[in-house]
Amino acid sequence: MELSLARVDYLQVGVTSQKTMKLLPASGRKATQKVVVGDQDGVITCFGIKKGEAVPVFKTLPGQKIARLELGGALNTPQEKIFVATGSEVRGYTKRGKQFLSFETNLTESIKAMHISGADLFLCANYIYNHYCDCKDQHYYLSGDKINDVLCLPVEKVNCITPVLACQDRVLRILQGSDLLYEVEVSGPPTVLALNNGNGGDSGEEIVFGTSDGKVGLIQITGSNPVHKWEIGNEKKRGGILCIDSFDILGDGVKELLIGRDDGVLEVYNFESADDPVLRYDHALSESIASIQGGCVGKDGYDEILASTYSGWLTGLTTEPIHREGGSGEELKLSQEMQSKISSLRSELEHLQMKVVQEREKYQQSSQSSTAVSSVPAFSVNDKFTLNKDDASYSLILEVQTAIDNVLVQSDVPIDLLDVDKNSAVVSFSSCDSEPNSNFLLATYRCQANTTRLELKVRSIEGQYGTLQAYVTPRIQPKTCQVHQYHIKPLSLHQRTHSIDHDRPMNTLMLKGQFSFAEIHSWVVFCLPEVPEKTPAGESITFYFQNTFLGTQLESTYRKGEGFFKSDNISTISILKDVLSKEATKRKINLNISYDINEESVRYTLKLIHPKLEYQQLLAKKVHLIDALKELQVHEGNVDFLLPKYRSILEEADQLLEEYKKQPAHLERLYGMITDLFIDKFKFKGTNVKTKVPLLLEILDGCDQDGLIAFFEAAA
Repeated sequence: MELSLARVDYLQVGVTSQKTMKLLPASGRKATQKVVVGDQDGVITCFGIKKGEAVPVFKTLPGQKIARLELGGALNTPQEKIFVATGSEVRGYTKRGKQFLSFETNLTESIKAMHISGADLFLCANYIYNHYCDCKDQHYYLSGDKINDVLCLPVEKVNCITPVLACQDRVLRILQGSDLLYEVEVSGPPTVLALNNGNGGDSGEEIVFGTSDGKVGLIQITGSNPVHKWEIGNEKKRGGILCIDSFDILGDGVKELLIGRDDGVLEVYNFESADDPVLRYDHALSESIASIQGGCVGKDGYDEILASTYSGWLTGLTTEPIHREGGSGEELKLSQEMQSKISSLRSELEHLQMKVVQEREKYQQSSQSSTAVSSVPAFSVNDKFTLNKDDASYSLILEVQTAIDNVLVQSDVPIDLLDVDKNSAVVSFSSCDSEPNSNFLLATYRCQANTTRLELKVRSIEGQYGTLQAYVTPRIQPKTCQVHQYHIKPLSLHQRTHSIDHDRPMNTLMLKGQFSFAEIHSWVVFCLPEVPEKTPAGESITFYFQNTFLGTQLESTYRKGEGFFKSDNISTISILKDVLSKEATKRKINLNISYDINEESVRYTLKLIHPKLEYQQLLAKKVHLIDALKELQVHEGNVDFLLPKYRSILEEADQLLEEYKKQPAHLERLYGMITDLFIDKFKFKGTNVKTKVPLLLEILDGCDQDGLIAFFEAAA
């Protein structure tokens, strides 16, 4: 069955956070449902749709930002009570808008995630989980990393309270009371949880999770061992998952999976077989989808998918056909309806234009008066700076509630800007004087009209660390700008992983000194991405990392007064040694540093790098041949006389150029990493081999693995 949906924009509220929109239960079968949404201005808006127009049910006064909105009620009854989390408070409203609950929790931080099941309330701040029953404190848990979402398996099915926390360190934590029952490792940082089929499936134990790198999976949470049912990868390189719902939009009796992503893509998956879900429909909105729900909103009898976006638009994708079939009378009626709607929209637009002119004149007069006070218009920026495992680059996503005019990007460390297909902005580079000001990059992105979301990609060099700054200027008057800073860390291309290969030849760095657990943890946070800022509980901690560019790995174990770092890459150990020494010196802490270098690790790392080097050299050679081969083709009229390998270069010319363009300086980076490896190997022996680097570069051009290894071993 083909799915055909028509888009309808209902109304716009303020900027919305993740999971802050719900549909109230319908009063009858196939009847329209009311929509309730909370925004960052603290306003809760409840409305229904009549004759295509949004009719308000109630609207609250502004207040603190609404972080979550959930529906609740007694178990096995319609869930029509509205609960919102704002700051450290939970408020409850009836479906008519009457406030019946104001519960001030004992949380010192703002609430980030909330789940409601009957009289049970589950709340999470950054690291803290609290369970309340009838507003009385029941259980408490301190997580090892940031909590992104919380859910509880349906009590009526599993007969016990089983909370599940989605944590930033790629782990789902299953709790029992105040204790950790067990952990489930997932493939990316989970950002959202939902009950499968809306009820946890037949067993009530099935949970769907979405990750920040765009993967979706299903896990059955049993009493002891979790069962991974299926997982959908992200081959199309789409955005992270922000919201999930289950709804039968196809009308075939089986609920589909609805997904909302942070790049504005809305997806519908259905279960044609009992195994993996299949993508049946997708639709691209221009901004991130904060909440998604399936239901009946616009017209009785017509199901739809309702999405709320970052800037507060409530948009429906309805099964109601746009062009109605029927006799001429119905067509005439439709045209009259449309005409009246168009005329009302025209008059509304004229009224708004007049209002804008009046306000502009008012502002001009007030700004020129002697008592004028300059006011900077406030605007909200939603930003995300994440490392992509696939191509070892950082994605910087900037989303503004209004159209972006331009974004200025400045960096005090050497970084490459990579091409992004979705990016339609015009980029221009300014020359930088890197010596006195440490200014390595200055680029301006000029956005096209109505662009509210900009995605940039950058690649850093490990060992060189500093700050990337983005100056965001929207199309508002008076002109104003916000600066956002992002730290490029010394080991910026390393990503947290659950385990490493202990059979690899490893180099070890050992630190000893008069430092606390919190101090050494702060140094590790400074050096490596994806480490929680909060000092871990317990006396010691071990983190594992993998280099996304080379595939080398790092094991980091430390406690009060001691730190042990193991890596198969000597350069990683060298960077850590330099940076940790510098950080300790800043705090006047005397460090006793020792290291154990494994000669075999150099050979191992070179063998790991070589296939990448060979591939990039071959790609570069092919790209350099394209122009000459095209000239031959024009001159000779055909290419039949060419060898097959040259003919294939001409056939694949577009793909080769595209790949080469997407990876600027890739080969130079590999050369740089091998050169650093060479210098670092001998630095630990107390030998300076910088004079031998030109000879090393000559060998690299030859691309001979055995010759390269022999040079490394003979250079001493």
